[in-house]
Amino acid sequence: MPDALEQPSDAALVERARTGDHAAFGALYRRHARMVQAVVLARVARDGADDLVQDVFLHAMGQLHALRDGAAFAGWIATIARRRAADWRRRRRDTVELDDTLAAPDAPDVHAAHAAVELIRALPEAYRETLMLRFVAGLNGPEIAARTGLTPGSVRVNLHRGVTLLRDKLGKDAEH
Repeated sequence: MPDALEQPSDAALVERARTGDHAAFGALYRRHARMVQAVVLARVARDGADDLVQDVFLHAMGQLHALRDGAAFAGWIATIARRRAADWRRRRRDTVELDDTLAAPDAPDVHAAHAAVELIRALPEAYRETLMLRFVAGLNGPEIAARTGLTPGSVRVNLHRGVTLLRDKLGKDAEH
């Protein structure tokens, strides 16, 4: 099993990707796709999230030359994801929602995951992204802080308050 020290840094991968190394950009994608997905899911409905994640990486690939510090790739792509999600939401206002009952049946665990994402999306914006990064992307507190620019203390507070709100919401839903 390769040691974590043997993995190329984001900065090294960015430099290689800038020279046209598609494998290097693919490594950046694999490393950061779940984080981008969590950022996107915190802002848009799940039916647009997968396409939006792809859009974020395509946009990033075309703008890689504009990134001054390759080591800042994670924060840079998270910012792109936030902006692209905001753009998507503005454009989406002109479309009509499809009824979920028309969708093909999923496995029960998929329904539970979708329900959890929807519960998180119903929380105040201050907690959504942090919770999505924790539960969807699987990042820990320090990783979330590094990718979002929040302090580790703010991340802990957001996670604690967000989880408390989720528990309260689940308790209210169970009563009904």
